[in-house]
Amino acid sequence: MSANATTSVRRSPLQSLDYSVVQQCMHCGLCLPTCPTYDATRLERNSPRGRIALMRAIADGELEATKTFGEEMYFCLGCLACMTACPAGVNYAELFEHARAEVEQSGALKSPRRDFIRAFALRWLFMDLKRLRLAGRALRLWQQLGLQTLIRRSGVLKLLPKRLRELEAVTPDIQRQFSADLIAPVTPAIGGRKKFRVAMLTGCAQDLVFSDINCDTVEVLRRNGCEVITPSEQHCCGSIFAHNGEWALAQELARKNIAQFPPGQFDAIITNAGGCGSHLKHFSKLLADDPAYRDRAKVWDAKVKDIHEWLVEIGIKRPQPIPSPLNGERGENAAGQSNTVSASIEPSHPSPSIPLPVEGRGKPAIEQRSDLVVTYHESCHLCHGQKITSEPRQLLRAVPNLKLVELPEANWCCGSAGVYNLVQPEMADDLLQRKLAHIQSTGAKIVATGNPGCLLQLINGAKQRGMKLRVVHPVTLLAGAYRREQ
Repeated sequence: MSANATTSVRRSPLQSLDYSVVQQCMHCGLCLPTCPTYDATRLERNSPRGRIALMRAIADGELEATKTFGEEMYFCLGCLACMTACPAGVNYAELFEHARAEVEQSGALKSPRRDFIRAFALRWLFMDLKRLRLAGRALRLWQQLGLQTLIRRSGVLKLLPKRLRELEAVTPDIQRQFSADLIAPVTPAIGGRKKFRVAMLTGCAQDLVFSDINCDTVEVLRRNGCEVITPSEQHCCGSIFAHNGEWALAQELARKNIAQFPPGQFDAIITNAGGCGSHLKHFSKLLADDPAYRDRAKVWDAKVKDIHEWLVEIGIKRPQPIPSPLNGERGENAAGQSNTVSASIEPSHPSPSIPLPVEGRGKPAIEQRSDLVVTYHESCHLCHGQKITSEPRQLLRAVPNLKLVELPEANWCCGSAGVYNLVQPEMADDLLQRKLAHIQSTGAKIVATGNPGCLLQLINGAKQRGMKLRVVHPVTLLAGAYRREQ
């Protein structure tokens, strides 16, 4: 074999992957009924089994990474439902990430437009969250000045191509204040009763769109005996890079996160985003060939905890039941929390009071009855990636006066899947409508879910469908119950 051929083999992501991972699939087909894309098309290539066959052919040198292969890898949601169903324990997540890296390295989908979008979004915007926050502030100003509403009402958008109109319609509402404005760098456990010292990861989109959820998360942690360390300047976790074939950038961000949050200094490193958490728990694989970081990465993996997982592990402090319904009481939303609360979490670092969002971005508050009826949608990477299913339900059942109604196909993807709803809008919308129909069937007016992508997908879908639905993170309901105790 020539030197050039050897180099080519070494550089190919699928050919350099441990072959035991590639050949582990038994082709039994038990994954087929769990795969949303196969369920929609009934085409073998759109199934996990079919995709793994294509990956193995490339690993064996029998197939080149063509445009067709690239399109197939990006048609996959990456929901990992196949991993839950697989009796052989195939690590589809690892195969999936290597396959997308193969697509990007080979240039199979290369085009000037695509290259520009990836360079702007991945290499420029998300590599430095200062830039992302700057873009968020510009978008927030656009929204607060009423320019977005004006443009929408003017009819000008009708002149744009259909795809651009669809993208504009799902533009998220940016929070008035980001996490650094709401959360002090150090938040003591309530009453000084410190049992644990934890770090809080504020995320990317989570920070811009759901900084109130980060605020609620810190509130819940401090009421459960945790001192919370929340640096104002943080880095992206890197999941968007790993899931889109940019392994070198994902590795760079993993190193930055480990350096900022030395895992040996904390009892836990907390994330409240299912998709981020699934990636954050696998830094040891990402940095396995890095002698300076691989040992620290192993400790990091063990310390990263999803908020639901951590609260159940340490024992949730159950809020006191409320004696009677709060119907008609002014200033309370559906979770029983004040529409305007002090955002100051740390007494020595007071922040200004801000109104918390009510009813999932502008929806009117739902009247609270003696039992708050809630259903729960499982984030794919929380349930299939992290295997966390019972813990969010335990958290919800800890909230007084809350009745949890199980959602049919709760662990079926809603169509968000990172940026899937932006690049595969038709399939994503089919999945969204299926999910919303199931939510309606429960009769619940509130749906809880533990991932920002799912939250946005369901908020936008309910709005477009005209549903009176509040979409919340489970931790927000718990935080509201704690506030009612006061």
